[in-house]
Amino acid sequence: MNLIWVLLVLVGLVGSTLGSLMGLGGGIVVVPALLLLGSFSLLEITPQLAVGISLIVMIVTGLSATLAYIKQKKIDFKSAWLFFCASGPGAIVGAWINKGFDTESFQLYLGVFIIFISLILFIRHRLKPRPYRKKRIERTVMNEDGTFHTYGYNVVPVLILSFLVGMLSGLFGIGGGSLMVPAMIILFHFPPHRAVATSMFMILLSAIVGSISHISMGNVNWFYVLALLPGAWIGGILGAEINRRLSSEKLVFVLRFVLLIIAFRLIYEGLS
Repeated sequence: MNLIWVLLVLVGLVGSTLGSLMGLGGGIVVVPALLLLGSFSLLEITPQLAVGISLIVMIVTGLSATLAYIKQKKIDFKSAWLFFCASGPGAIVGAWINKGFDTESFQLYLGVFIIFISLILFIRHRLKPRPYRKKRIERTVMNEDGTFHTYGYNVVPVLILSFLVGMLSGLFGIGGGSLMVPAMIILFHFPPHRAVATSMFMILLSAIVGSISHISMGNVNWFYVLALLPGAWIGGILGAEINRRLSSEKLVFVLRFVLLIIAFRLIYEGLS
């Protein structure tokens, strides 16, 4: 029991640190880790439990990271609330779809999705924002060097993307920031650090809605949650601090390969 507790604390810490650092939400590590521990008979876990637990952990990660980013004044709250108008309903739809998966099919689809995320991480820094054109909603912020940066978006594309992100959150227990952050930077011209911070706040809101849906379905093991929470809280703060101080490029480089290993393991388990 002590070993399981230690393992879960470490899973919460690593997942939340990476999630807060890059705006991913932490579920990208927590859900596969729970399923992997289950495959070694260290945990009694189902896809529904893994997702429900991950979403509650993401609330803690999102809250601790959001509080840290508020101090840094990096969150665009108006945009985040608009995004949540679509991501919230999407999270409910995703939770409803999730209940139809058995372990093997869930592992297979999650593995394929993680490979897709890994590919995005491989190319996202090579993609350049499209030439900026005037948008319906625009914001202007001051950069650290004193220059001004304008970004913006049209409502309909943002709502469609946000619904998709929320649905993936409720379905896989993954924050969706892997899709939202690159889109915010490339399509909507958000400054990178502002995109990560705003994504974490949106993930917090979507995780609350998704977790309520999963709790109502009985998809939560509260012992596992309590073991994951301490690491998740510390990891959310730690990731935000690393994001402020350092370039995350080296960690992203390592994470891409770790995700690919996790993905192929999940696909193998799903097909076997």
